[in-house]
Amino acid sequence: MIRIKNHKQRNLFDPWSFLGPKRRQLLDQSWAGLFQKQILCELPVDRIAPFFTDGFGRPTKELYAVLGVLVLQQTRDLTDDETVDELAFNTQWHYALNITEESDSAKYMSPKTLWNMRNIVVENALDAVLFECITSKLATVFKVNTDSQRIDSVHIKSNMRCLGRIGIFVSGINKFLINLNRGHKEIFSTVDRALVDKYLAEKAVACFSMVKPSDSAKTLASVSADLFDLVQQFKDRPEVTAMHSYKLLERILREQCNLNVSDDKKRVEVKKPKEIASDSLQNPSDPDATYSGYKGQGYQVQVMETYCKDEEAKDQALNLITHVHVEPAHESDANALIPALESTKARNLAPKEALADTLYGSDENCQKAKEMDVELVAPTGGCPKEGAISLSDFAVSEKGEITSCPQGYSPVMTKTKKTRHTAAFDSQHCRNCPSEKNCPVKQGKKYHYLRYADKEMRIAKRRAYEQTEEFKGRFRC
Repeated sequence: MIRIKNHKQRNLFDPWSFLGPKRRQLLDQSWAGLFQKQILCELPVDRIAPFFTDGFGRPTKELYAVLGVLVLQQTRDLTDDETVDELAFNTQWHYALNITEESDSAKYMSPKTLWNMRNIVVENALDAVLFECITSKLATVFKVNTDSQRIDSVHIKSNMRCLGRIGIFVSGINKFLINLNRGHKEIFSTVDRALVDKYLAEKAVACFSMVKPSDSAKTLASVSADLFDLVQQFKDRPEVTAMHSYKLLERILREQCNLNVSDDKKRVEVKKPKEIASDSLQNPSDPDATYSGYKGQGYQVQVMETYCKDEEAKDQALNLITHVHVEPAHESDANALIPALESTKARNLAPKEALADTLYGSDENCQKAKEMDVELVAPTGGCPKEGAISLSDFAVSEKGEITSCPQGYSPVMTKTKKTRHTAAFDSQHCRNCPSEKNCPVKQGKKYHYLRYADKEMRIAKRRAYEQTEEFKGRFRC
């Protein structure tokens, strides 16, 4: 049975009059007052209600309160037990969630209920819906200026052990054997007893962590062979191949080993470390975590937030996070900018100017951002050769055609074909030029030619702009 309270309906008598005017004023001016008046009614209860049956079963907890508790738990960084205590005894929480009853039904939530509700929200991606609803409301309430925003990624370490290659094999086998024993005891009895004792003994997994470096190659070959044997033994058993832990064994084998089924003596060969992809399994207990060569194992979060360019107004301005996206650690930042701009645009929170690091600042991203009426302020990747003459050193017309070289000589002719351009210079001038070796103009049959594409010209202009004080001042924000 679904319980939803209409929080916009006024009470005949003030349920908070027992607080007194001073404590009531403190609550109204605190985060609790803001949450009750502005955020509580915006929570998307219509998205969670379909997971329950109206008119059948035990009543749910009041759904606005449920979503509010989940938001406050993450905001206050609380454990489940701490959250249960705050809901039961904290007047600020009661005020924020507009809980006016004194019953256990209203002010108590068991850890199991809290877990189940959070599970529904996470598994159905309602956490993103919650974020978007609250962010849009806060932007409206505080009249946040979203014209200037910046984006960057934050690395998050998985709350799991960092395993080496031996640990990944051993944990995968251990997990599979435990699940096989629980779900299919008859099939489990067909596994070689020596293998079971090796990986399911009380201290089996710990023993593998104490392998000497000199023995690691031999141990790795042994555990990879054991894993291969298990995969081969059950590959024709549908009830086993459907198991999540069996699929992890197949993934480990595929990512960590080269197979040679035709050779009985060497059926499986462990790959060299350089051959292992960064999106490979890092821990069977957290299959979504990947590896970043720069930051390590785990995940990364793309975060975009507003910022204030006015130094005097920085202390009073509210910086609001407008976009959050969690992704595996191996993902490149270059692919994160456009989805972030599209997300904010769909919620009327799009920036006019976006600051980002070099990885976000590809020419492709700049062009796509420009099409969305966003100016991307980011350094260009790569470094030009020291002392080399750049395209930006040439004089260019408004149409993008070269009008003169750095020495002041005009081209004999220019030619444009789609996005490619050619400027021909008098060879006599170029041969006598002191900068000939560092110049992009190269000798041809009749003339010296400068050939370039629109993209090369755009990058050259960006590099020239990056040397100006204007760019340095903007990027410093």
